[in-house]
Amino acid sequence: MDAKATLVTLNNGKKMPVLGLGTYNLRGQNCVDAVKTAIDAGYRHIDTASLYQNEAEVGQAIREKIADGTIKREDIFLTTKLWNTSHEPAQVREAFDASLSKLNVDYVDLYLMHSPIGATVDSNGTTVLTDVDYVTTWKAMEQLLDTGLVRSLGVSNFNSEQLRRVLENGSVAPVTNQVECHVRLNQKKLIKFCKDRNVIVTAYSPLYRPGSTLGPEDGQSSKHPMEDARVIEIAERYKKTPAQVLLRYLVDIGTVPIPKSGNPDRIRQNLNIFDFALTPAEVVT
Repeated sequence: MDAKATLVTLNNGKKMPVLGLGTYNLRGQNCVDAVKTAIDAGYRHIDTASLYQNEAEVGQAIREKIADGTIKREDIFLTTKLWNTSHEPAQVREAFDASLSKLNVDYVDLYLMHSPIGATVDSNGTTVLTDVDYVTTWKAMEQLLDTGLVRSLGVSNFNSEQLRRVLENGSVAPVTNQVECHVRLNQKKLIKFCKDRNVIVTAYSPLYRPGSTLGPEDGQSSKHPMEDARVIEIAERYKKTPAQVLLRYLVDIGTVPIPKSGNPDRIRQNLNIFDFALTPAEVVT
């Protein structure tokens, strides 16, 4: 292994690697190859979702790396997610079983509610929002823990008030809230809210989404953060790439980034961030 992510202890005592591979938009053999490359590089945290339509490929890659002796199942922290169209309590178990079948593994380490917004698809194929309360959906998800097929539960794309309702009305606290988080959307208030309640923030799109309009309205906002002079200066100081600096920034502010890439070199580079740390001054620069 070239590198290995450190572990963070979740509020239920389970441990999650501090950096993972995101798989959004990775399909087919490209997805299989990316996950296998990541595992060979030392990744032990893989993130997928029903929405991504690649659970079968993610599971295939994990099983192949188990079969060749690189890992054991318990070495991998595997996350998938409940999509919006399965928020009715009666749909939750069916949706989870479908994901588990596609993954073709014995259990899932973390199952997330992908969004607090419930939806359905009408007879015309149009997605229509529903009034299903996400707290009701969460309570149905809690029952999955009794099956032994899910080790931890969490949420995604929840704001602080939505998360507060789950914490106050559920029997099990979410172990994480997965949200978009990067140097231009650092989620400082949400991170503090979650930290105060022992909920980890997992950062998706950690290297900034192309075309995103989020961020400061200044002369730098049109540039990708990797082209920012301050980022480049810090990268040169540590002999790292700008991407590695941006990922390290997210680790240093207390999140778990899950960068997505299908490029073998970038996959390996993205994990190689645990041999340096930013100073407090660099974090706020």
